[in-house]
Amino acid sequence: MTDKHDIIQSVDTAISVLMEVAKHPGNRLSDIARSLGETKPRILRMLRTLEHRGMVQKTTKGGFRLGNAILVLGTAASTQVDLVRIASPIMEDVGQKVNETVQLRIIDNSEALCIAKFEPTRDLRVHAMIGRRRPLHAGSSKVLLAFLPPQVQKQMLPEQLSRFTARTITHPGRLAAQLQAIRKDGYCISRGEVSDQLVSAAVPVLAFDGSVVASLNIAAPAFRTQEDDLQRFVVLLKDAAQQISKGIGW
Repeated sequence: MTDKHDIIQSVDTAISVLMEVAKHPGNRLSDIARSLGETKPRILRMLRTLEHRGMVQKTTKGGFRLGNAILVLGTAASTQVDLVRIASPIMEDVGQKVNETVQLRIIDNSEALCIAKFEPTRDLRVHAMIGRRRPLHAGSSKVLLAFLPPQVQKQMLPEQLSRFTARTITHPGRLAAQLQAIRKDGYCISRGEVSDQLVSAAVPVLAFDGSVVASLNIAAPAFRTQEDDLQRFVVLLKDAAQQISKGIGW
């Protein structure tokens, strides 16, 4: 439970205003202020701020309704919820075929975030954790970075790239070349970049507009994974990613 001392009152009120507009589109300033038990000047400042960001907009009759920016948030939220629901059985099917760990990751706060997983029952396996974060510049998470515009890639990366193993790429020029190759090939294979004992393959999952919304990867212990296995992983992942992409509207 969130500590009340961690709550920013103005943000909390702004969200209340937004929810009120969502529930009662067309309500005027006085209606919203009365419903929330707030003063009109305070609510007016909230509405003007939300209007500035496209979250609400004024109607011709002087009321307020949701703005176009909310459509972007709604689409993103719907896509993410649908993404896990649609991906889970497909990931399980892939995982059972290869008897290895399968993960679904998205970009969150300049990191790769695991939002769904499948793990085999075998004792020696790669352990995945929903909510675990990974850097975008190392391992199979690079597939998320590769399909972003170059200027966005730079914004996502720290000035100093962390090294995890001897194979981690920390030179910006080498990383840029590899990202270009991943984009061209349509997949990423990582060999010991995050851990010496692990290898992985990853492919992008496309949203309704053709942008990359997630990555799908298979991770396995290096000692039992041959080059032929990795190529088989890529084939299975591409087929699975296509199924997921179609499921979310691509």
